[in-house]
Amino acid sequence: MTAHCFGACVQEEFGNIRRAVGNTGLEQRRGYRRRGAWVGSVRQARAVAEAKVEHSWPKAAPSHILQQTLRDVDTACRRHGTFRGRGKSKQRWQPSGWVTFRWSRSLGGAVKSATVTRDGKHWYVSFLVEDGVKAPAVSLERRRRGGDRGVVTPAATSDGQFLDRGFVSPGEAARYRRLQQRLARTRKGSERRRACRAKMRVIMRGVRDRRQDFHAQSARQMVDGNALVVLEDLNIAAMTATARGSVAEPGVRVRQKYGLNPAILDKGWHSFELAVRNRARRTGATVRTVNPARTSTTCPVRGHVHPDNRKSRARFVCTACGHEEHADTVGAKDTPARGHAGHRPWRPRRQPVREAPTSVKPQGINAPTA
Repeated sequence: MTAHCFGACVQEEFGNIRRAVGNTGLEQRRGYRRRGAWVGSVRQARAVAEAKVEHSWPKAAPSHILQQTLRDVDTACRRHGTFRGRGKSKQRWQPSGWVTFRWSRSLGGAVKSATVTRDGKHWYVSFLVEDGVKAPAVSLERRRRGGDRGVVTPAATSDGQFLDRGFVSPGEAARYRRLQQRLARTRKGSERRRACRAKMRVIMRGVRDRRQDFHAQSARQMVDGNALVVLEDLNIAAMTATARGSVAEPGVRVRQKYGLNPAILDKGWHSFELAVRNRARRTGATVRTVNPARTSTTCPVRGHVHPDNRKSRARFVCTACGHEEHADTVGAKDTPARGHAGHRPWRPRRQPVREAPTSVKPQGINAPTA
């Protein structure tokens, strides 16, 4: 979307004012709570009106925008707690005149809502439409597929495929490293620092676009033609948590985690799972997540479980039957066996036979909810 300079500047100014008012309102609520008191959004809105008399910067934003910001803070504090809330980084698109945008594709349905986002100097608008297309019925005769997410290879399938792609070129990595060094020598708030960060964002925007495209294409290969797709239930937040610890209780293997955490985040495990679930909604497949414990040390032929089965990161040799295969493929083969264990056939009235999951994390348009 191409927004003229006035509209872009107005939106940026509105967002800055909303962020300042929201963070100030949150800190005020925390101060009241520490004293055992409470303050609501109505009282804070009156305080903002009084602040407009003393200060000039709140006058630039309409009153209803700031009032809605305080209501959002009030809702977040009531839902999650006063001391667990965070400042808002997103902003609603407020009226600032007509803007023009380029249609990249036809909508194909009735528009339900529109979302405007900003990435650097570019603005984008996405529409949520209702196309009325229902997911097809899932047949028991369709295949099942499992997936294993890794650090070296983003995804491995149970039929032996390895889905991988480089997101950043060597030249881009070297240039980004030089920009990081240049950024460390700049002064905070300077024009040089702002220009350096803008160049860094251009490189990372290309990396994000390639990663998103890879996840969409890989999800299509993973889901299409299958009735059941099983992934590992990974606690990515805990896996990427820092291991530094404190002075009293120092962490262990800090250096290894320092290199492992960026590698996990670079592959985009959570984004890949979201892409698989979104594709499954279109094809009518079912996505399940299972416990990943011992999936890479369990023989897919005999079911023998032993830590010595995995000789290295990529090599698997069963100590009982001698079956040898890639370790990621073995992990991908064990996931559909666990995911299919809780399935049962069900036949709705006057409908063909379908499958429904019984796990705590079902995902499928055709799965019964009760």
